[in-house]
Amino acid sequence: MSVKRERLIETFRHLVSIDAPSFDERRMADVLKGELGRLGFIVEEDEGGKAYGGTAGNVYGFRKGDLPGPPLLFSTHMDTVEPAKGKRALLGEDGRITSDGTTVLGADCMSGTAALLEALEELREEERPCRDLELVFFIGEEKHLKGSAVFDFSRVRAQESYILDLTGPVGTAAYQAPTLVNFEIEVEGRAAHAGLSPETGIHAIAIAARAVAQMKLGHVGEDMTVNIGAIHGGGANSNIVPERCRLIGEVRSYSHEQAMEQTRQIEELFQEEAGKARGKSRMTFEVPIHAYCTPEDHSSVRRFRRACECLGLSGKLVKTFGGSDESNLSLHGIPGLVLASAMELVHSCQEYTEVSELSRLTELLKLMMQDKD
Repeated sequence: MSVKRERLIETFRHLVSIDAPSFDERRMADVLKGELGRLGFIVEEDEGGKAYGGTAGNVYGFRKGDLPGPPLLFSTHMDTVEPAKGKRALLGEDGRITSDGTTVLGADCMSGTAALLEALEELREEERPCRDLELVFFIGEEKHLKGSAVFDFSRVRAQESYILDLTGPVGTAAYQAPTLVNFEIEVEGRAAHAGLSPETGIHAIAIAARAVAQMKLGHVGEDMTVNIGAIHGGGANSNIVPERCRLIGEVRSYSHEQAMEQTRQIEELFQEEAGKARGKSRMTFEVPIHAYCTPEDHSSVRRFRRACECLGLSGKLVKTFGGSDESNLSLHGIPGLVLASAMELVHSCQEYTEVSELSRLTELLKLMMQDKD
């Protein structure tokens, strides 16, 4: 491999050292804008962060290439899940890079970012022809894709996209992901003294319990999951029949329509149980992630598999039940893949990457950027 190993490691370490919790990505945005400018990109930053009181916006770059065809879009996100302040990347003798155990490493999403920057650097040094390229670094991805939710996709010229944000061996890519519905249910009963006149009260927690007991949680068929994540109800005193109870939960499904139908059924179930007890139930929900499925004959899949074949990688396509900015790109007519990006045990202090995988990812990106078809 021609990958400049030491420079790649140093780039990754530098990126990891930058504190970039969600909506405080200012330093990361400035570093990436500087790098893209140095690499010959026209760079813009939007005002996406203002929607969330953040310090930075989404960073977009465009560079004209030498090969014909529409641009290829590559993207990562700038934010890191907590605990993320004071991160240090420690390189072991076996080539594994970890944190010191008190924070996440930040390989999610800095491994993909480091490989992307190294690929661009090497193509420039080697004077290799490549396609027109568009790069987007999103804010707030870890808060359910908040940055890409407010990005102006009308500026994008690419017809296919590659998100560097998946665990698993390099050479794997996700072509399908679910809709996510986050819901909140407020059950309203009536307060009463639990010792003197409990019969005059309407027990909000009991209503919620009866409804939850009828729900099927976990896997609901092969392509859907349902969960109640938290229940809050009552007050500080045990002698009061609780007047209110609040529940939060989610539905995930590869079918957007089925996810919405399941949400409707949950709403009706709670309303029915509340009505039996002469109480009330109200649901609110949001859909931060929309399902997508990129066809296996799409140009992004063919390009990915050609590059994998050249490197002796599997080129395996998988489904994921997690979310990524690809959902919003696909929603705006820019389908593509989420590439495995040399990150493992993400969202934990045991997170790690490996130099060999970072190098493979860099080579894969270089080949894809040079692909003529």
